Amino acid sequence: MNWAGLEVLLGGVSKYSTVFGRVWLSVVFIFRILVFVVAAQPVWGDETKDFVCNTAQPGCSTVCYNHIFPISHARLWALQLIMVTCPSLLVVAHVKFREQKNQKYTQSHTGKYLYANPGRKRGGLWYTYLINLIFKAAIDGAFLYILYYVNDGYGLPSLSKCSLNPCPNTVDCFISRPTEKRIFIIFMVVSSALCILMCIIEIIYLLFKRCHKLLRKHLDQEAKYIRVDPTASSTQSLDKFIKELSHKKLNSFKEAVNKVEV
Repeated sequence: MNWAGLEVLLGGVSKYSTVFGRVWLSVVFIFRILVFVVAAQPVWGDETKDFVCNTAQPGCSTVCYNHIFPISHARLWALQLIMVTCPSLLVVAHVKFREQKNQKYTQSHTGKYLYANPGRKRGGLWYTYLINLIFKAAIDGAFLYILYYVNDGYGLPSLSKCSLNPCPNTVDCFISRPTEKRIFIIFMVVSSALCILMCIIEIIYLLFKRCHKLLRKHLDQEAKYIRVDPTASSTQSLDKFIKELSHKKLNSFKEAVNKVEV
């Protein structure tokens, strides 16, 4: 797998992302892809040849290994990293589509364009970006569940008991460097959970910003209507004039009554 090519491909997503999106990309590239390629993948490279069971029965070690490790952690993480970065390509594809559409419109309408900034998250691109975040969080969550369900948790025992056929009896099986592998499992799980948290925060940020923008637009329209509507201003002035006139007449009437009494 050419991880460098994937990094170059997804590097363009950062300029269309928010601050939280850029942090998510940094976590994926530094704490997940880089750690996986440099450290985690070599650590799990000896999981088959150094898996030993205390029996010489042919086929017993293989059966026990397949039972303890139904899915290789390294391959599962590689598949997770590929799938979790794919939704980001939707944003890049949508921006490219806007740029092509904008270019065609400019050629047919000289000096005009459809999008002043094709990468700005407005209209359909906003929904594409939101769907991208939901998919990324869902994929990471699904893989965390798969890892927990298949391996009965995120731990890794140093000693495993196996009594499957063709093992003659219950045998003890040993995993090479279990503590080191356990550390990398915890690290990858924590980094995945951090990415999920960043996606949730970014979703909340986008929704809050969208609601704030709609509310501000609604208030501006109301303020503009009050300023522009002449009927409303005339009615307010007339009501004020009637109230002032009534107040003056009432004061004059009170003064006249006081004079008569005197």
